[in-house]
This record gives sequence, C-alpha cells and structure tokens, in this order.
Amino acid sequence: MIKTRQKLESLRKTLRQHNYRYHVLDAPIISDGEYDRLLHELKAIEAEHPEWITPDSPSQRAGAPPASKFDKVPHPAPILSLANAFGAEDTRAWFERICKMDERVNEATFTVEPKLDGLTVVLHYRDGIFVQGATRGDGMIGEDITANLKTIKAIPLRIPIEKKEERGKKGQPSLFAENRPPNTEYRIPPHLVVRGEVFITHADFSALNKRQEEAGEKTYLNPRNTAAGALRQLDSRVTATRPLTLFIYQIVYAEGGEIPNSQWERLEYLRELGFPVNADSRHFDELEETIRFVDGWEDDRLELPYEADGIVIKIDDRTLADSLGITGKDPRGSIAYKFPSLEVTTTLNDIQVEVGRTGVLTPKAMLEPVEINGVIVRNATLHNFDFIAEKDIRIGDRVLVKRAGEVIPYIIASIAETRSGQERPVRPPSNCPACAEPVEKIPDEVAYYCVNTACPAQLIRNIEHFVSRTAMDIVGMGGKIVAQLVEAGLLGDVADLYTLQKEDLLALEGFKEKKATNLLTAIEESKKQPLERLLTGLGIRGVGESVARDLTLHFADLDALRAATQLDLENIEGIGPNIATAIVDWGLVAHNQQMLGKLHDAGLNPVAIVGVQHAAPLRWEGLTFVITGTLPTMSRKEAKEYILARGGKVTGSVSKKTDYLLAGEKAGSKLAKAEALGVKVIGEEGLEELESN
Repeated sequence: MIKTRQKLESLRKTLRQHNYRYHVLDAPIISDGEYDRLLHELKAIEAEHPEWITPDSPSQRAGAPPASKFDKVPHPAPILSLANAFGAEDTRAWFERICKMDERVNEATFTVEPKLDGLTVVLHYRDGIFVQGATRGDGMIGEDITANLKTIKAIPLRIPIEKKEERGKKGQPSLFAENRPPNTEYRIPPHLVVRGEVFITHADFSALNKRQEEAGEKTYLNPRNTAAGALRQLDSRVTATRPLTLFIYQIVYAEGGEIPNSQWERLEYLRELGFPVNADSRHFDELEETIRFVDGWEDDRLELPYEADGIVIKIDDRTLADSLGITGKDPRGSIAYKFPSLEVTTTLNDIQVEVGRTGVLTPKAMLEPVEINGVIVRNATLHNFDFIAEKDIRIGDRVLVKRAGEVIPYIIASIAETRSGQERPVRPPSNCPACAEPVEKIPDEVAYYCVNTACPAQLIRNIEHFVSRTAMDIVGMGGKIVAQLVEAGLLGDVADLYTLQKEDLLALEGFKEKKATNLLTAIEESKKQPLERLLTGLGIRGVGESVARDLTLHFADLDALRAATQLDLENIEGIGPNIATAIVDWGLVAHNQQMLGKLHDAGLNPVAIVGVQHAAPLRWEGLTFVITGTLPTMSRKEAKEYILARGGKVTGSVSKKTDYLLAGEKAGSKLAKAEALGVKVIGEEGLEELESN
C-alpha cells in the first residue's frame, strides 16, 4: 500500500513537470505517447483508490459531466477594462493627464505587454491549490467555469509548480529576474487570485479547422470566438477537445504573503510560481522609448503565434498606478495602445473569375471599398468555388474581410443575418471567361481548370512568370508589355521572346529606339541565367524556387533532367510523387518539347551553378535563420539567397527553433525577441565568419 501511494505521488510529480515543460516552457522532453502512458498508469491507481484523488491531480484535467448552469462568482476586486489610445499622440496625452494628478508619474518606468485578443479569466488559489475559475462577466461578478478551465493544461492546478528549470535555458528564459534583488524569495499567499487571457494560437486554430473539415463539421471563424465559446460549454468534455492555452499577467488579490510592487517583477514572480507568462513583455525607463517600441509592433504583430490587437502600457510601480484611481471603468495607471483593425465588414458587389497561368479559375471578390489597417481594399480572394459553397457566400452579402500585412485580403465568411433576400448564389463557370472553352474539374481537387493550352489568359500569365525577378529577371518586361506583345501576335510561348526583332517592337505603340534596345538587351542578358532560374520560369506545377534549386543539385543541365525517370526524381529529398509526376508529364507534352527546342536554338542551354551551391550545398543544412533590419551591403533578398545557397532555411519570425537572427539597422522587435529567447544574433560579418568556420 505504501509503495502504491509513493508511486502515485511520483507519477503526479512527473506529469506536472511534463505539463509545465510542454504547455509553459514549450520544451517537451517526452513524446505524446509516453505522456499518455504515464497518465494512464496514474488513472489506474486512482481508480483502485478513489479516496486518494485530489483536485490538483493531473488526472482531473479531463472533462466532467455536463453542468446544468454556471454559478455566479463575485470577484475579490473589480476586473477592469482599459482606456484606448490610438497612436503616439493619444499615449502622450494620457501621460500628461496623469502627470498633472501626481508629479511622481514624471519619474515612472513602464511595463508593456501584448494585448491578447482572447477571453479574460480569473483564477483562485487557496493554499497553492486551484479551487475556482471564472469569466470576467461584468467586472464585478463572473461565471464559474472551473471545470472547463481544468481542461487547459497550461493552468497549474498547484503552485508553486514542481519543476526543474535552469535560468536562461532555451524555451522560456527568465526575462524579468535580473531586475529583482538577488536571493529574494516570496512567501506564497494563502489566498491568491490571478487574471489571465485564454486564447488559441494561429497554428492550433488552423489544425482545429482542418480536423473540422475532415470530419465534415462546420469550421470556425476566428480564434477568439472559438476560445470564448469553448470556455462557456456546459459539457467540459467538449472544452477539453479545444486547443486552449493562456497567459497570466495580473495579481488581482493576495491575502498574506509578499507580492512585488513592480509589475515587471510581478510577471517574474508569477512565472516562478509556474504560471505561463508572455515572453514578449518588455520594460522601459521612459515614455518615448516605450512609444518607439510599440510603434514597431504594428507590423511585427503579424508574426506573433497568437492574435494581439494592441499593446498595454502600464505604470510599473503598482502602488503609484493604483493611487491614480479609475475613471469610469478604466484604471488611469494603464492604457491600451490599439492597432488598426485587421478585420472589417463590407458588401460583396460581384465576383470576377480570373484565369491563372496553370489554367486554374480563381474567383475574385469585388468589394464595396473599405479601409483595413490604413489601406483601401476593393478586391479580395475567395480561395475557390468549394469554399464559396461551403461558406454559403452570395453576391450582395455583407462579408467579413481580413487583411494581414502584405497578404492579399481575403473573405472569412458572410454575415447571413443581414440578408435582405436579394442576394444571388454563386455558380462555378462552365466555360473559361478568357477563351470560352469548356471548363474541367479534376476529381478530388477543388480547382476548376481551363485546359486550352492556347488560352490567351494563361499565355500572358505564363510569360509574366517567366520574365519575373525570381525567374529569368528580364528587366523592363512588365505585365502591360507582355499583354501588348501577345495581343500583337508576337509571342505564342516564352521561347518567342528570343526571336523578337527591333522592328517588331518599334511598330508597337509606346516603343522608341531606346526602349526597344534596352528590352532586347535585357532579353539577351537573360540567356546567362543559371538552370534553376529557367526551371522556375517554365511554370511546371509544383516547381518553385526551392524545388528548382534542389533539382540543380542533381542535374547539371536540361538534357540530364529530361532524361530523368519518375523514380530518379522521387529519390531527391523534398520531391514527392506529385511533383515528380508533374515534371515528367510536363516534359511529355509536345508543345513543351517544341518550346524547349526553340529555347535551345535561341542559345539557351543553361547549366547548374557549380560554385557555391555545389561546393558546399549542405554546409548550413538544418540551420534556421531570420533576417531583420537594413544590412550594410546586402538586400534581404540577397541575404536570403546567400543562406539558401548554403543549405540554410530562412523563416519570417523568431521562435525557439531559430538558430540565428541576421540583424541590421532598425532591427525592431525581432531583435528583442531573439535576445529574450537566447537566439544568437549576428550581423552581415557573422555570415562570413560562419562561412569560414
């Protein structure tokens, strides 16, 4: 009996450690299968000895039977909202107001934290045990959702968490402890109430919707509403199926114990207790420095793994902040610096069908013009006709549109509740809008295709792709000129570019001697491009820059590639059966064979670059880089190509998986995040050192 009890406690301790590493540190050391085996062993012991089950046992995170209703929970202190500032001037005005109230504010420092777009929760701990959790409600009284919150594995059921962690270790390093006096230890309050935000990460939300689609179920609109709906489920077993997590950022109430007065130190204190704390928080000594940081976040927030609609700026001295009081429902000692919305509603006026260079018919939304994040949006993507049918999007609908960074705006959903009855359903076209030939749909694919290889829309887009920067890079050959040459009957395929004569061009509107000469010179110069550029430009389905580069590591020229079998191609890492088939099939088409022959006759017989790519193609294999700021001599594109040529990988955002941040001037928040996560930061000279080592 004693040995069994000891085994029980050992399992609980081990599982708590693994929960902490997985959900808080994001650094698991065992597989999901191993974790499940340990949990099963724990449950087996508790099934034999139900009197040993405790509220903080890892087994108690599973869903409970449905509740009949949510009880009301009074909060021990008001759960306040925040006033908003829309830009630097609003923020300065807020600071000036509170400086007039208390001259000590002039010397204040600031803690800034991303404003998560999730659902506020309030967690109660007595003697270190999680006993109750509630929603914010009206700020004074919330709903008791304890059973649902227990399914969120990022919430510790006992504090301080039993963990073994070294300070500064990669995963979630201690960001705050350097500001705390050495050897400081705090006594845990018998009654501690903390506030946090429950949310779903972008990656988990995408995976959840994918599972919903595969199961034939309705998909969700956005992470925030999905998280909120999951927490209000009457059956916590449903909540347990949603990928919820949270960050804790406020101590609402503490009865006894020693709580730091600084907000920055409180975040460290909460982290030391085992709560998940956002590693993107920062501390600044003066307001202008704070504003510069916040301004830089407006674009960088798009790279965050979660939704954030602003930055919260807090007076770090909590006693001073509290003494400023509240106005209405907003504490004066904090302000929310809000970013422009990325989602808006507008009217879908019409749908235009575009023909891509591979013949795919893509529906394009024509919108009532609307401003999103400072940009007037008139068009948006609708993905495909299956998406339109699934979401029941109709012409005339009010629709929810999202724009993030440079990503093309896209429609998330229609708002059926606003319909008047005049809206029109959308039907896939039966004929190509460019050439009027019949449209085909391949079984098990969502795309509709125009299979007419002579379709003018495809021809123009194929040539545009061939002459683009990432392919043959023919300077001066823009989309309008391509369309002009095709309409004049001078181009029937990409090979015809190399037979153009000056008199052909001078006969066209807008062409003078100099323009014609420059264009022909650029076309001639493109013959010097390496094999990978030509392969990218040919437009073979699935063969982009990365795959083209992989192919040139194995085939020295076009003749060698054309002689390759399906099996030869599939044996190349990163090239699966679908791409291999696409390459082989493309080479079997008579039109393509004729085009390659014409290119060869025109003097295009490029070979793979033997220099850097073949001398050490795998030198940096397995290393992940992020590029930020302005480099001294290289553009970002050049730096990316330099890294890729040596086998490295370049991503857009810093994470714990990043090996190096290549940083130039005005590096911004990526630099701060890299330093927080312990990612090595190098400059342009650092690339040369890596190359020479």
